[in-house]
Amino acid sequence: MIPLATYALRLGDDALVLTQRLSEWSSRAPELEEDVALTNIGLDLLGQARVLLSYAGELEGEGRTEDDLAYLRDEREFTNVQLVEQPNGDFGVTIARQLLFSVYQLLVYGDLRASSDPTLAAVAGKAVKEVAYHVDHAEQWTRRLGDGTEESHDRMQAGIDAMWPFVAELFESDDLVAELAAAGVAVDPASVQAEWDRRVDAVLADATLTRPTPTWRARGGRSGVHSEHMGFLLAEMQHLHRSHPGATW
Repeated sequence: MIPLATYALRLGDDALVLTQRLSEWSSRAPELEEDVALTNIGLDLLGQARVLLSYAGELEGEGRTEDDLAYLRDEREFTNVQLVEQPNGDFGVTIARQLLFSVYQLLVYGDLRASSDPTLAAVAGKAVKEVAYHVDHAEQWTRRLGDGTEESHDRMQAGIDAMWPFVAELFESDDLVAELAAAGVAVDPASVQAEWDRRVDAVLADATLTRPTPTWRARGGRSGVHSEHMGFLLAEMQHLHRSHPGATW
């Protein structure tokens, strides 16, 4: 796969896998309004994933559609960061995951609007408006839970602690990204880390939460190395399509 196709696939896989996780909250959120909110965030991400996977397939030139890339790849072919595949846990874990990823995504898409690739620039221009809401939603809930009752504080802190080992992988780069970034096509994720730190640290301070110091860190998602949760996620996401190949509505 050519470098630009791989880069589009990485962005699309992040969005697709997190969509699947958020869809698991449908009818299970702590209140009706939140059920709608999480579903809408998932739909935003699904829209991003569809465009990016379609673009990756077009660039690849092997005739694979967005559905082929979503439903007919095996685990080692997915290039998402491990953060987005982590189980929902309780509501505090979900909000922690959403905060950490959405701030990252907002900053990357913000810079990607200036991409020399018109398709990526257009995707980013639309997505940054959606993700701004995702960030606001996660920040508000983080503050509300962290600076709420003793129990809500403890559970929000536990969520942050559980998700933090997956943060460093967000900002990893490689030769592919470095080459595309130098050409003005991609965004080197390391370039947004300082602003990510500033924004997330400010939210944690407002929420009376402590920034963790993890004893380990995840790595390898971009090259197809995933956590033990990914296989179960794909089994559920891909089951219908694989059980009825070629079926149409």
